[in-house]
Amino acid sequence: MLKVENLSVHYGVIQAVRDISFEVNEGEIISLIGANGAGKTTILRTISGLIPSSSGSIRFLDKDITKLNATKIVAQGLSQVPEGRHVFSGLTVMENLEMGAFLRKDRKEKSESLEEVFQRFPILKERSNQDAATLSGGEQQMLAMGRALMSKPKLLLLDEPSMGLAPIFIQEIFNIIEAIRSQGTTVLLIEQNANKALSIADRGYVLETGNIVLSGTGAELLASEEVKKAYLGG
Repeated sequence: MLKVENLSVHYGVIQAVRDISFEVNEGEIISLIGANGAGKTTILRTISGLIPSSSGSIRFLDKDITKLNATKIVAQGLSQVPEGRHVFSGLTVMENLEMGAFLRKDRKEKSESLEEVFQRFPILKERSNQDAATLSGGEQQMLAMGRALMSKPKLLLLDEPSMGLAPIFIQEIFNIIEAIRSQGTTVLLIEQNANKALSIADRGYVLETGNIVLSGTGAELLASEEVKKAYLGG
């Protein structure tokens, strides 16, 4: 579904991502793990068309999207839930969800997607007329995920979905990620909680200073002594 080949990204003279390659197959949950500054968010933002690559290619559903802007990439079926959630304050929960569907024209299909989001996140229906900024952190994360799902993505990019959340919300978010995959959406996940991420991932990649240094199934990486020492407190 997604093929990243020899991707490099710079911020000025600083190289944030160094000639990396990886793949995401349809129906998988793939996790990218690594320390802060390893390049994980940069990779997602480059895939989403938010920042340009320096070299390499990104193919999605066998189409080259390397040079496409973010709007055209969303239209192809790829959506991102950003780190920090970034809900639209001053807009209601409902208006935030409607923003997620701004490229879709069929009212009936949008209405069906809205109902699906409300079924998955009942609290959003209860708070539909509430200013999004007044939601708790966990509720804002659900709103950000619901907003992305309103575009009906084939591939969902999740950047640190558990950041700053209480343990009860963290488990709920990971349950939702698995449910999203089970209903046909492929997931590329960045997550500081490496144990949680790898426990639900089909495969994973470990990044250090912009390089992929290790890859394997989620179970293989969980069992790796190198990963245990660096990321799992082993």
